[in-house]
Amino acid sequence: MQAERARELLASVVGVTVGDGPTSAEATAGTLAPVVAHVTIEHWEDAARFAKDTLGCTFFAFSTVIDWKAEGLEVVAWVDNLDEGLSVQLRTKLGPGNTTCPSLVPVYLGANWMEREAYDMFGVRFDGHPDLRRILLADDWEGHPLLKSYAVDTPHPPYR
Repeated sequence: MQAERARELLASVVGVTVGDGPTSAEATAGTLAPVVAHVTIEHWEDAARFAKDTLGCTFFAFSTVIDWKAEGLEVVAWVDNLDEGLSVQLRTKLGPGNTTCPSLVPVYLGANWMEREAYDMFGVRFDGHPDLRRILLADDWEGHPLLKSYAVDTPHPPYR
């Protein structure tokens, strides 16, 4: 499936706004740019299911979180259709003070450990996750060290 067709299909999904495509310089250079889909949090799991079932993006490449400070956290997931060379980047903003997001584990089993890492490092609670607990830090660790608000002088400094 071509990226332009994927953009058209994603744009028809409720709660999804599709970002601009690659620049002509990127297209000429052969750079594989992902289709970027900004998704409302209420449609997060639906958009992921659409990417998997309709666009053929069956490979869950990775997930991460961005801390935009006052604007809140943003969850990013990257999924691929390896047969067609199509990459889709799903992004949802949680908003100021919100740290919960629907889990993508029911859609992509590969999201399991990455969501646990996001919980451990950023404190994002993934609703519906089958085993949400720390994966990198000790159970008694206080705080989430990749948050920009995390103080270095906490009882558990980030470098010990």
